[in-house]
Amino acid sequence: MNDMMKKIIFSLKKLVVPILSIVLLGIASCTDRFEEYNTDPDGLTREQLQGDFNYIGGLYPSIQEAYTASNMMPMIVGDYYTAGTFGGYFMSNAPNPRYANYEMNIPSLDAYHIFNVPYNSIMAPIQELKRRKADIDAPDFWTIAKILKVAGMVKIVDYYGPIPYSQYGQGGTSVTYDKQEDVYDSFFADLDSAVIVLNDFIAQYPDAEPFSNFDRIFDGDYNKWVRYANTLRLRLALHIVKVNPAKAKQVAEKAVAEGVMVSNSDNAILKQSFYNSLLIASLEWINIMSNASIVTYMDGYKDPRISKYFDFSSIPGYTDKYVGIRNGASILTRQLNYSNLAASSFPDGYYTPTQVMVAAEAYFLRAEGVLRGWNMGGGTAKEYYEMGIETSFAQFGLSSAADTYINDATSKPADCVDPVYPVNDIPALSDITVKWDEASTNEQKLERIVTQKWIAYFPDYQEAWTTYRRTGYPKIFPVKVNNSNGKISTEIQIRRLPYPLSEVDNNPSGYATGIDYLRNEKGASAPGETTNTGEDTGGTRLWWDVAGPNF
Repeated sequence: MNDMMKKIIFSLKKLVVPILSIVLLGIASCTDRFEEYNTDPDGLTREQLQGDFNYIGGLYPSIQEAYTASNMMPMIVGDYYTAGTFGGYFMSNAPNPRYANYEMNIPSLDAYHIFNVPYNSIMAPIQELKRRKADIDAPDFWTIAKILKVAGMVKIVDYYGPIPYSQYGQGGTSVTYDKQEDVYDSFFADLDSAVIVLNDFIAQYPDAEPFSNFDRIFDGDYNKWVRYANTLRLRLALHIVKVNPAKAKQVAEKAVAEGVMVSNSDNAILKQSFYNSLLIASLEWINIMSNASIVTYMDGYKDPRISKYFDFSSIPGYTDKYVGIRNGASILTRQLNYSNLAASSFPDGYYTPTQVMVAAEAYFLRAEGVLRGWNMGGGTAKEYYEMGIETSFAQFGLSSAADTYINDATSKPADCVDPVYPVNDIPALSDITVKWDEASTNEQKLERIVTQKWIAYFPDYQEAWTTYRRTGYPKIFPVKVNNSNGKISTEIQIRRLPYPLSEVDNNPSGYATGIDYLRNEKGASAPGETTNTGEDTGGTRLWWDVAGPNF
C-alpha cells in the first residue's frame, strides 16, 4: 500500500465518527424524543446548564462548521466539483469528471449531500435551538443562529432555486417548497432583525461577550457579527439587483449605513476543530487542482497573490509556471502535475482556519453600488475599488505591492495554454486591465470590479459562481467537453444544479411544487437561448438570474 492510500484511509477513518454524529443530530432533532435520546443520565440537566448557556451554546460550533462545509467531507468534493469549478476556481484532474463537463444525469451521493447536509446540520440544530427556547432565554444567541441560517442556506437556494424552507420540520410525509423570492425575503427580514437585536444588546451590555465560549468565528464579538450580517445583506442585495432593483437599493443602502466590514480585523475566519476541507480535497486526496480561468487572470496580471493561492506545476519545462486545468477539459488519464493549491496557505495543517467572508469584498460591493447610483457611504467607485485591492493585498502581507498592481494599465489576462493536452488551449476571453479608467463604460467598470472581487475572495466558490451567473463576469472559459445532451449551453454555461433523486423519490409533492415555482419564476432568457426551459435541468436560470446588460 503506497503512502497516498495510507493517508486517504487514515483520513477516512478519522472522518467517520464526526460525520455520523452530525447526521444523527439532524435526524434526532426532528423527533419528539430528542431529550430522551440525547440526555446523558449521568450528566448535567438543562436547568444546571442554563446559567452558562451550554444547553444551547453547545450546538453552535457544529453549525458554524457546517456552514463552511469544513466538516462535511461527503459534501465538499461535490461542492468543489460543482460551484468550485463553475465559478472558475477549481477543476478535477480526472478523465470525464461528471459535473465539470455537465454530466448531471448520474445518481450520486455528491448530489444528495450537497442538498441534504445543510438541512441536517444547519436547519435541524437551529430548530432544536428554538425547541430549547433559545429565542426566549437568550435572544442574542438566537440572533446568531438566524445569521448562520441565512449564511448557510443561501448556498442551497442559489444552487437550486425553490427549496423547502419556511415549512421545514413542520412534520408530515412531504415538505412544501418556497419560491426563491420568498426565501430571499425571509433572509432580509432575519438579517434586519438580527442587526437590531445585537445592536440593542451591545448598547445595554457593551462589555459582555456571553457567546465567546461557543464562537469559532468572532470569539463572541457582537460588533463583528453586526458588520458581518450587514455585509451579508449587501451581498444578497446585489444578488437581486437585476430582478428587483428598488429593493436591492433599499437593502444595500441600509446595510452600509448600519456598518459593513472595513478592515481585515473584521474578516470572518472559522477556527477549525476539524480538518480543513480544502487541504484534504486538494493536497491529500488530490481530487481538485487549480482552474485555468483564475490562473490565467492572475498570471496575466502578474498578481503576487497567486503564490498564496497555488503552487507551480510539476509539468516538465513548466516547473516555474502556474498551469491550471480548463473547465470540462479533455483529459485522457488522471494528471497530478498541474498547479495545486499552495501548501503554504495551510500553515496550521489540517486545522488551518477556513475563510468565511473578507472585508475586501465589502469594498468591491460598495464600488458596484456606487456605479448603480446608490449611497454607499460617500466614496467613489474608484476609491472603493482601489480600497478593495489594497485590503486584499494587506490580508496576504503584500501591501507594498498594491500600488504597482493598482496602477497597471497594460497587463491583461493570459491565454489558456495546456502543455499536457494542447486540445484544451483557448485564447483569453477578456482584455480588461487592472487600473481604473473613469472614461470606460459602466459595463467595463463592473467587469473590473467583479474580476478583482473574484480574485480577492478566493476560495469562496459559492459566491464566485453566483456572481458569474448574475453579471457574466469574470469571463470564465467554457467547458471543453459538454455532456449535457443539449440541456446546458456551452456558451451560456450552467445556471443551477438539478434536484437530487432523493427529493424526487421521497418528497414528490414538494418537488412538484418546486418545479412549478421554478417554471414560473425563472430568470429572463437571452436572445436565442434554448436551454432556459424552466425544467429541472442545469440550463434553467434562477429567479434573480436575468440575461442581458447589467445597466
